[in-house]
Parts: sequence; C-alpha cells; structure tokens
Amino acid sequence: MAETEYDVIIIGAGAVAENVADRAVQGGLTAVLIESELVGGECSYWACMPSKALLRSGIALRAAQAVEGTKQAVTGDLDVAAVLKRRDSFTSDWDDAGQVKWVDGAGIALLRGHGRITGVKTVSVEKDGELTHLTARHAVVVATGSDPVLPDIPGLADANPWTPRDATSAQVIPKSLAIIGGGVVGVEMATAYASFGCAVTLMARSGLLGGQEDFAGEMVAASLEKLGVTILPASPSAVSRADVVSITVDGRTIEADEILVATGRQPRTTDIGLDTIGLESGAWLDVDDTLLVTGATNEGAAWLYATGDVNHRALLTHQGKYQARAAGDVIAARALGRTVDDGPWGTHAATADHAAVPQVTFSDPEVASVGLTSQAAREAGYDIRVVDYNLGWVAGASLQADGYEGKARMVVDEKRGVIIGVTFVGQDVSEMLHAATIAVAGEVPISRLWHAVPAYPTMNEVWLRLLEQYGRP
Repeated sequence: MAETEYDVIIIGAGAVAENVADRAVQGGLTAVLIESELVGGECSYWACMPSKALLRSGIALRAAQAVEGTKQAVTGDLDVAAVLKRRDSFTSDWDDAGQVKWVDGAGIALLRGHGRITGVKTVSVEKDGELTHLTARHAVVVATGSDPVLPDIPGLADANPWTPRDATSAQVIPKSLAIIGGGVVGVEMATAYASFGCAVTLMARSGLLGGQEDFAGEMVAASLEKLGVTILPASPSAVSRADVVSITVDGRTIEADEILVATGRQPRTTDIGLDTIGLESGAWLDVDDTLLVTGATNEGAAWLYATGDVNHRALLTHQGKYQARAAGDVIAARALGRTVDDGPWGTHAATADHAAVPQVTFSDPEVASVGLTSQAAREAGYDIRVVDYNLGWVAGASLQADGYEGKARMVVDEKRGVIIGVTFVGQDVSEMLHAATIAVAGEVPISRLWHAVPAYPTMNEVWLRLLEQYGRP
C-alpha cells in the first residue's frame, strides 16, 4: 500500500481529463490521471475519431459522384476493408502507447486502475486487488465521461445489443443493422453502415436530430432514404435474438443481424465514491461556471470539480475540453493565490456552455449549428427574427457539387441586434461553423458583420446573402 500526494487528482484520462491535467501542470501544479481503460478515452478509440473515419470514405465517394468529370472517373464501389483498416489507424489499433507517451512528456503522472473518492481530497486506486491511496493538496476532478442508456424494452438486454462502441469498432460489417434512436449517433452510424452496403433500419419515434432546427432532421432523413435506409417513426415494443435479431415495432416484426442502441447517455459515476461526500451515486454532477461541484461535502475550501459529460452541460468532446481548460486554470489560480476571473466570458468560466455551443452531425448532408435554435430562442423569451437562405443558390456551393442542396438559418436577437443561433445543412458545412461560433460567442453586431466580406466564390458568401435577407440596420 502506497501513500502519494499531488496538487490535483483527476479521475479519468480521456481527452477532457488530459486537458485539465495539462492546464494545471502548465499553471505550476502537479497532477495525476487515474484510468482503468485506454488513455485518451472515448473520443480517441470509440467515438469522435473512429466514427468520423468510418463516415469519411462514403461521403467522399458521393461528393466525387456529384461533380461532372469526377463522377465518370469513379467506377468502383467502396472498399469496406480499406475503410476499416483506415479507421484502425486512427485508433492505433486500440493501443494507447502514444497517448501515454504524451502524458509523460507533459509532466503528468498516470496511475492505472479504478479511482474512487474516499473523502475530502482523498482518492483510492484499485488495480488487481491492490489499493493505492492518494491525497490532493488542492483539488479532485471527476472526468469519467458517460455510458450509453439501455431503454427498458422487453428482451432487449438479452439480445446482446450493440452499443455505440461496438458500432465504431466492428471488424465485420453485418448484412443488416437495426438502430434504435434518431440522435447524432443513430444518424451517423446509419449513414456509415448504409455506405458499406448494409441494410439499415432506423427507428426514431420522435424523428431525427431532435433539438436541432426541424429542417435539419427532415433533410437528413430524405438523404438517408436515398441511401436505402428505412426510417420508422416508432420504437420497438419487444426484441429477441435467435439466429437473427427479431424486433417487434408497430405490430410487425423486422429482422436484422445486429441491433444498435443509440438512445442517450448516463453519467459514469456509479462506483466512484460520490456517496462518501454527500452526493448521489450514479448522478450527474451539478457545477458552477468554474466547474466546481455544488452540494459536495466541503470543509471550507473549493476542492471537487467535474468536467465533460459527467456535468451534463454539453455532451461534446470539444466543449468538455473547453471546460477542462477553464477548470485546470482556475484550480491553479486558486491554489497559488492568483486573481480568479470567473465572471461571464472570463478566463476561468465556461460561459459558452449556456448558449454558444457549436456542434456538428457528420451525416450526409452535414448539420452544423451553434447557439440557440429558433424554438429554443422563443422559449427563452427572446424577440427574434429568423432568416433563411438556400445554400444551393450560393456560387461557391454550386461549384462544390452539381445540384448542391443545403440550407442556412440565422436567428437574430432583435433587441440587441446580434446573432444568437446559426444552422447550416449541406455538404462540407462543418468547415463554415467557426465563423458562426465567433459571431455568436463574440456577440458581433449585425451592423459590424456587414464589414466582414466573404471571399468569392466560396460557400461563406451565404453570410452576405443572410445579411441581405435581414436588411441593412
């Protein structure tokens, strides 16, 4: 049994945890990561990177087929084995040696094992039946991520369903795949597997991409159907598995080789010792804008933080890393007596989590958005004006693909004259999103945006068209 002290202890070693540790170390503190799986976490091995690698080849093929001259040159089908091999290269064949090397080079300690909070600023690490006890001089950070939710459908648990991890790491593509859930994971995996020639049935009771502008889900649904995906606006009432998976939905039975559950996430906090400090085991962790957990046992000092999925603010890797930078910096500032800048948009505040979150669904077409949808803005009490424009009418888009189809929406807060939400749907719109994010996060006045001249002929000319639709101030 060993006793070890660090300034900061981080439970987890995914991308978010790595950023907390890195910022804390750069701020002059010592830090240790505790990880029971692969260093680099979900995004590196089972989510962002492998899923986008699976999607890219099919999307690139269809993009080439949409342009005269290249479509005549594209005569073969997708090489699925090559796609999977390329995917494996992005995960380093699920070997984290490269990530471990980075951690070591950054001056961050690493302990393998399962971390549990045992009291104020104390954590135990269990590996192979042996315990290591750690004490934090200043802070403990929970960055354990989230797990998929398994809905309560009779027979589903016994049918050995795929989780998103199974879908992104599969070495053999099934002939048919049923997907429960019409969110980002369901849509992206439906796109990828349909590209591989798999017969996909997507069950989405509430439609696709809820929480986005309505036209986004509608346009993606139309595209998926062109790819051969069957979309059912229903949820299964029963599931069983024999030679194949049998799914009862809307009073009829459909069959598939595999079934993927993509119906949401739950916090990975069941067995990390939250009950020892007055918090509920298995619950999301509420935090303030400096990522400090509220409600925990606190002996006169701020010490427990939660970054990434576990705080349920924005379940996106880039947003978790944003939180991590703020948390690592504020922990160092508080520990060393430096000035804490925790007001709105301050160095130590994750202000963007509230209404300036960018996200992309890498479907075909892509959906890229930031800020509030028109519905969310109205529900929040804003006096808004909604401006739409057909992306296919922009010269840059028409050069991108023959018969380009897409749409842009701008949501304007009329009282302040600033944009509070933007949504793009179309090929390659993800690369246009950061300009929108700057406009929303920076609260750039519409009057000033007229002076941000888009280069011609690029797809970004849509900004000028949206402003023309809106009219001069």
